[in-house]
Amino acid sequence: MRILSAAICATLLACAAPALGQSGDTKAADQPRPQAGQPPDPARERQRKLDEFAEANRLLEGAAGQHECVWLGRRVVSLLWRDDLDTAFRHLDLYDRFGCPGGHIQMTFRCLVRNGNIDPKVPESLANRVHACWIDPQLQPAAAATTAPAPAQPAAPRR
Repeated sequence: MRILSAAICATLLACAAPALGQSGDTKAADQPRPQAGQPPDPARERQRKLDEFAEANRLLEGAAGQHECVWLGRRVVSLLWRDDLDTAFRHLDLYDRFGCPGGHIQMTFRCLVRNGNIDPKVPESLANRVHACWIDPQLQPAAAATTAPAPAQPAAPRR
């Protein structure tokens, strides 16, 4: 078990190390998105992920912004959303072992549920919503409307 933990730690640190030297000034939103049917550019995808880690590290105080906590935490929340509880709990054990804040998982999942439907046909919609909720667990449903359309309001009852 110690060997597995050491291997996971070494892998996470190797993946996170390049992000430490990144400046927060890169503008991932200005980069063009690949069109449907085209595979994403691997270099651009890697840079986008590094930018997300750097953003979380810059905006979140404490352990919730650490790279390993961001990576494991977002994975746990995504697995919970997809009802893969066994895998989510195994990841949650690792999350706890790294000293990451369990309350941030709860707040992020609450935000994800509160913000409603996620289009299963758009694979990135879940990842984008989880990241947005990880950065700001108090995210209001109106702010998440760019990922999924808002549900229709029920009609007022007649008297």
